[in-house]
Amino acid sequence: MSTDNLPTGRWRDVAHATGLLGDDGQLHATIFTEMSALAARTGALNLGQGFPDVDGPESVKRAATAAITAGANQYPPGPGIPELRTAVAAHQRRHYGLDLDPDREVLITTGATEALAATILALTGPGDEVLTLEPFYDSYAAVIALAGARHTTVALRPTPDGFRLDPEEVHAAVTDRTRIILINTPHNPTGAVLTAEELTHVVAAAERHDALILTDEVYEHLVYDDARHIPVATLPGAAQRTLSVSSAGKTFSFTGWKIGWLTGPAALVDAVRTVKQFLTFTTGAPFQPAIAHALALETLTDPDSGWIATLRDSLATRRDLLSAGLSAAGFEVTPARGTYFVIADAAPLGVQDAAQFSRELPERAGVVGVPVRAFTRTPGLLASAVRFTYVKQEAVLREAVARLERIRP
Repeated sequence: MSTDNLPTGRWRDVAHATGLLGDDGQLHATIFTEMSALAARTGALNLGQGFPDVDGPESVKRAATAAITAGANQYPPGPGIPELRTAVAAHQRRHYGLDLDPDREVLITTGATEALAATILALTGPGDEVLTLEPFYDSYAAVIALAGARHTTVALRPTPDGFRLDPEEVHAAVTDRTRIILINTPHNPTGAVLTAEELTHVVAAAERHDALILTDEVYEHLVYDDARHIPVATLPGAAQRTLSVSSAGKTFSFTGWKIGWLTGPAALVDAVRTVKQFLTFTTGAPFQPAIAHALALETLTDPDSGWIATLRDSLATRRDLLSAGLSAAGFEVTPARGTYFVIADAAPLGVQDAAQFSRELPERAGVVGVPVRAFTRTPGLLASAVRFTYVKQEAVLREAVARLERIRP
């Protein structure tokens, strides 16, 4: 699409920040749209987009149906229904020992995406810097551009133990202009789960420069092996400067419901609410009581049993299946300790440009992945790496592994 006749505006900043505006002045589709279209056209298995191909618990679906029947079909309260805010607060207390006032320190949002966007729009502006990990989820760059702030990054680097954060690089990246440090753990796209030591350096840097910390924790319960998710807000000195974001989409496999939440100090939550109420105002009337039901079930039961544990164990098995298949096909796979994703470097296959390789892979092997460069802004960083998702049925992954054998050297 030509942009010649379009007015200037913030859309152009977003397009530049996300790579959608080409050097030719054409507005291009996202890489996710392009890869999904390739999958549809070629009949390839789509391991590019990270959404489950099965629904979450039946009892939660029944709760949503019951809410619709009972008349929960009009605008709910802007901050979220009290039942859900109370359930979120109870979840944070049980799992992490965080005591929150559900009336002042919990805000229900249209997914985690809105919570993150409303926070950055509320608390940053021109002249401010927002520091993210790199690679980063693509919406971060977009909303930072919308706010008129400057996007800075610190790299996660592959190691035999997964992607890791260098403390010295963290301290070097945070400056007096850094208004928000945005941390995503467990991390999309690398599957990294940041350690207490890594997060302690983030908190120290934030304290030194009086920055706020915004944490994207949507994969908080999807961690594997000996990894442990540590909310930044639980670390010494962090709670008063930290806003934490999560959602029901990943934990309960209802990504289309878009029920998210933000928690933190009342004054910061008030600031975010001020902006959020003029974005969507409110969200998902019948889905809010259903997610309150889901959180109550998990809060009242042993966290090592029930839906979350079953999903976590299943995903770990599927991660192992896909990782082994990618390794057998010739990729160098960096271990993933959480999320839906694994990063596979195609350099051993002679690949230098993962974007071109990803466009060819559907025809060559009948499988779709996403080049990691879609999540980076530093030239050359992870240029030959591809992200694959394993949040698909095991039969789909077995077929994908069989197809990937076609590119084995």
